[in-house]
Order: sequence, then C-alpha cells, then structure tokens
Amino acid sequence: MISRRDILEAEQRIRPYIRYTPVIEMERGAFGVQGLLTLKLESLQHAGSFKPRGAFNRILSHQIPSAGVIAASGGNHGAAVAYAAQTLGLPAEIFVPTVSTLPKVEKIRSYGAQLHIGGANYAEALELCLKRQQETGALWVSAYESPETLAGQGTVGKEFDEQAEGLDTVLVAVGGGGLIGGIATWFQNQVQVIAVEPENCPSLYQSQKAGQPTDVKTGGIAADSLGARRVGDLMFEIAQQYIPQVRLVSDEAILEAQQILWKTLQLVAEPGGATALAALISGAYKPSRGERIGVLVCGGNADLSKFA
Repeated sequence: MISRRDILEAEQRIRPYIRYTPVIEMERGAFGVQGLLTLKLESLQHAGSFKPRGAFNRILSHQIPSAGVIAASGGNHGAAVAYAAQTLGLPAEIFVPTVSTLPKVEKIRSYGAQLHIGGANYAEALELCLKRQQETGALWVSAYESPETLAGQGTVGKEFDEQAEGLDTVLVAVGGGGLIGGIATWFQNQVQVIAVEPENCPSLYQSQKAGQPTDVKTGGIAADSLGARRVGDLMFEIAQQYIPQVRLVSDEAILEAQQILWKTLQLVAEPGGATALAALISGAYKPSRGERIGVLVCGGNADLSKFA
C-alpha cells in the first residue's frame, strides 16, 4: 500500500507540472442537498481531468527508455499521458477502445501521441497496449495499477484537505480506483470517503461484495471513463481499510447532475465527472444536516453539443 509520505513526495515531484485546482463552496441548500457542499474542480486540470497527477508522478519516477511511454485508457488517462509526454519531450503511444468519445480521441491526438483505437472496452485496449509494450520496451504508465499513479492521484486529497478544512465526507467516482485509492490513503478514515459508481459499471461494488477484485460487465454513459472491468488490486487493498461504502447511481441521475452543474455554474462535466455529485442529487447518499461534504468533479472532457 502507498502512504501519506508517498503522496507528499509525489506532490513535490509533480507540482511544477500540475494545476492547484480551485474549489467552490456552495450556498446552503444548493442542489436541494442538506449539509454544506464544496466542489473540487479537477475538470479544470491540464488535459481536462485529475489524471495528469498520476501520469507525471509515474513518468518522473523512472528512467525513460528510448521508446518513451505507453498507456491504455478509456480516454482521460490517455490524454494525460500524452500531455505529460509532450511536456517532457517524450514519445508516447496510447491505446483506447472504440467506446472512447471523440473529444477525448481528439485531445490525445492534439498532444502528438501515436494513437491506436481498438477493442470494445478498456480491458481489450489494455491487452493490445501490453502486447505492444513487450515489443517496444516503453514505460507502461498504468491508469491505476502502479503505486506512483495512486500516489499522484492522492495529491487531490491533500489539496482538498487544505482548501476545505473540516470535511466530514468526500464523494469520489470510481472506475479502476486510482483516484479514490489515493484520496482514501490521504484521509485514512479521518474523513469518510464514499465511492460512487454507475449502476452499469459496478466494479468496486461487486468486488466489495465478493471480498476480492472481481470482473464485471460495463456499459452506460460513463463507460469511457468509469468502465474498468475490474478494480485495481492495489486500490482494493486500500478500499478494504478506508472505503467502507459504495453507492450506485443511474445513468439518468448522472445526466441530471451534468445538467445541474451546467445550468447552475456553467460548468462542463463529462458523465464520469458528474457521477459523484449524482449520488447527492439522486439521494443515493443522504447527508445529515450540517454535514460538510466534498465532491470531486473529476473530468470535463464532454461532448459540448450536450450543453447547447
């Protein structure tokens, strides 16, 4: 397992390359939610999501071979690795499945990475990526299966802790679990960390029920960012200590949360980025009066036509 010290070291390593993203303290009763709500806007991070934190920490922790770096992704992680590689002057190859959305595919290409589109889902794109990595020797930058990635994502928790003192609960969307694994490691039960997953991508929910990482079928509107077939082994070990609750939300609740963020704050969030808030909007998580709640808006690489 990673530690708070790993996160502190990651923060020092990646600070020149990432944004200290803002928070918004909402008015009491915002969105019809009891409690005091603070949003952290990782949708404003470089490449449009929290992912550059883990990507930079993984890359900067290693000697990079001449082949550069390689990654598989539903989209956001690929964009982050491509951005980090471009920033550091490294070649990059990115593999995404056919479900990856056009905005994310275009963003990856804009950073100059060599892009491969293949496989029906993230797991199949990952198989293609790892086969290619064996051929080239490039550094594999995992989306959630390396300690450096989790420690980098954990810097979100450190920042949130500094910006919104006295939080009681933090809601975090889960795909493979790198983000929530890092955040939960930072808070270590001093703040309640609750996982939120789409009903159609219940990888952590089913793994918690089984007592071990378990493969699930994935689909729905957030599958390109939260559609990991199986949570990471590293994060599952963390989850068993620090993430006691998983709440499931419908695609309809996610769409409603997206629209509320847009209509209320003119904030663009992709479906995965709005999933944590959907738990509050839908009542999947009901805070107590006076509870201080933090919500990660973790990605903004959305189809802008949905917000016209």
